[in-house]
Amino acid sequence: MRGRWSLAILGVILILAGGLLAHLTQTSGGIKIQDVRFKGAKGNTMSALLYIPPNATAQTPAPGILAVHGYINSRETQDGFAIEFARRGYVVLALDQTGHGYSDPPAFANGFGGPDGLTYLRSLDIVDKNNIGLEGHSMGGWTVLAAATAMPNDYRSMVLEGSSTGKPFAADGTPSWPRNVALVFARYEEFSALMWGEEKARDVTQSPKLWAFFGSQGAVEPGKVYGDIAQGTARVLYTPDITHPAEHISHEAIGYSLDWFAKTLQGGTPRPADDQIWFRKEIGTGLALLGFVALLIGVFDGLLEASMYSKALRLPESTDGTMPAHSAASGNRWTLALILSAFIPALTYYPAFALAGTFVKPSAWLPQGITNQIVVWAVINGLITLALMRFAPKRTSRSGLVGQSVVIAVATVAIGYAALWLADLAFKIDFRFWIVALKLMSAKQFLVFLIYLVPFTAFFVVALHVLHRNFSTMAAGRGTLYLTNIFALTLGFIVLLGAQYGTLWLTGKLFNPLPDPGFVPLSTIVAIQFVPLLAICAVIATFTWRRTGSSLPGALICGLFVTWYVVAGTATQAAF
Repeated sequence: MRGRWSLAILGVILILAGGLLAHLTQTSGGIKIQDVRFKGAKGNTMSALLYIPPNATAQTPAPGILAVHGYINSRETQDGFAIEFARRGYVVLALDQTGHGYSDPPAFANGFGGPDGLTYLRSLDIVDKNNIGLEGHSMGGWTVLAAATAMPNDYRSMVLEGSSTGKPFAADGTPSWPRNVALVFARYEEFSALMWGEEKARDVTQSPKLWAFFGSQGAVEPGKVYGDIAQGTARVLYTPDITHPAEHISHEAIGYSLDWFAKTLQGGTPRPADDQIWFRKEIGTGLALLGFVALLIGVFDGLLEASMYSKALRLPESTDGTMPAHSAASGNRWTLALILSAFIPALTYYPAFALAGTFVKPSAWLPQGITNQIVVWAVINGLITLALMRFAPKRTSRSGLVGQSVVIAVATVAIGYAALWLADLAFKIDFRFWIVALKLMSAKQFLVFLIYLVPFTAFFVVALHVLHRNFSTMAAGRGTLYLTNIFALTLGFIVLLGAQYGTLWLTGKLFNPLPDPGFVPLSTIVAIQFVPLLAICAVIATFTWRRTGSSLPGALICGLFVTWYVVAGTATQAAF
């Protein structure tokens, strides 16, 4: 008997090691982190992480900063900023926008939650009410601008990361409003047309809208401070050589914000802007995410030893007479199958998202806009795969596996969920690296999860069944089979993203296959997550198939996992 639980043990070790590293990083120097809930002005529940440095007490209040993530992110996305702000003696409220994370839906409501967040921050007796900063990335910038609009005398300065004043969601900026602003706008921003009216982010210094904001009569000079800090009219532009999603995982972007608040807020603990440790937490939570994947497949492997599975679901060590002989595609047929498997999902990606954006609006029954778009993409590709299934090599099916597959899949994912819950309890973390983040679900999100579980699972049942018919045999080398299945699911998106960001690097803007100019940037950033998610699904699918000879257990695990991941990690636009 093999050491069936060895992978599960490795997963636990990685989660513990990564969680401890992340915890020690975010609590460095005696910082305390509290998971807080508070009521907004309209009775809505708001969620945030509160970072409290040791210098902040009721007797010695410290400067405070409201830090806000962008669209379809959550409070942990800005943890690099929050950790470094707290290390410099600032009390930090890392807010979940309305409809994001654990804040009540709908998204976009109540100034995105910005006024409620600033009100709560100012209510704390450990915060110096005369020294409050606002920091927001992308839509989080509009969140803090909403707070500044509602409470114009209750903050001292702000940092806008990849964001803007003015339409569609904020008041127009002027040389005197809002107060003391640093704008970090990357040279490879995907949203430059939306934010500042320039097709190419590297031309933002020429934006008339930016000139009006800075009170400039010509091109704005990066790094130069315009206006006067003492008068609240200071403005400065920074243009790091990064992209929009990279702005919240950039030492350079974080350093600019540290420098700006050091200049505009009084108090705290001075540190050089380049003294940053936050990336250790990113490494830690990334290790924990890898540990989660190892735990899932290890738990599945261990559960197969139970007597209820060993006689039917688990593939014996020898398949003599038990596992029907089967073959995969070969030669030109194999090549064609790989091309179709990899590139049809990528080619249908933008059209499916555009179709869903037009015809499947968020509602009480389908309350998440981005999830609706992914579901429509999944349904379209599931139907295409069904149509092509007859061309895949035929195999003799195994019967009587449905019930056992459902039970073992639910048990496997439930144990993974428990691991995340314990990690949150012990270390106050989720499992993430950059924008790839697995979070616990709130009670409301669990109801949303049940809505989307059926279409996502149906997609994986069909897609992985055909994947294995085309590529998986017991005679194939283990490494070769894993790589084949990974590339069959991800290669199209790798090429798509490579083409998009190569074009952005060469020309200054993404190429747009559709007529709506505002559609492609967000969809492209969402597509980044498809690569690691589908790679994880390929690993799970290949592992479980090699243990059972069936595609069903892996498909059910992937359906549960991906639905959980998507629902917990995006925005809920409709109240229900």
